[in-house]
Amino acid sequence: METRPGSTDDIAERPNPNEKLVRVFDTEQESEALVVRGLLESAGIDADMTSLDAQQDILPGVGGTIILVREEDAEEARRVIEEYRQAPGDETAEVDVSEEPPAEG
Repeated sequence: METRPGSTDDIAERPNPNEKLVRVFDTEQESEALVVRGLLESAGIDADMTSLDAQQDILPGVGGTIILVREEDAEEARRVIEEYRQAPGDETAEVDVSEEPPAEG
C-alpha cells in the first residue's frame, strides 16, 4: 500500500473529508463494499466506506454501504469496478479440509 509523506503507519491515508468526494459504488452488503474498497486501494485509489443506516421503523429498506473517492479519482474508480465486474469468473480451487492429507514417505 502506498503511504503519504508524514504518515506514521503503513495504512493508506483515507480521503480528507474536506475534499470533494464522489460516490462510486453502493451496496446493501458490507462484505461486498469491503471487497470493492480493497480492489480500489490495490489499484492505488484511496477510498472511504460509509454506512447509510436508517432507522428501519421510519425508512424500511433504506440503508447500505457506499464507497467514496476523491472527485479526480472517480472515473478511474468506476473503470476499475466495471472491469472487475466484467472479468470472467475467477475460479478458485476448492479444498476439502475434512480429509486427512496424504501420508508422506
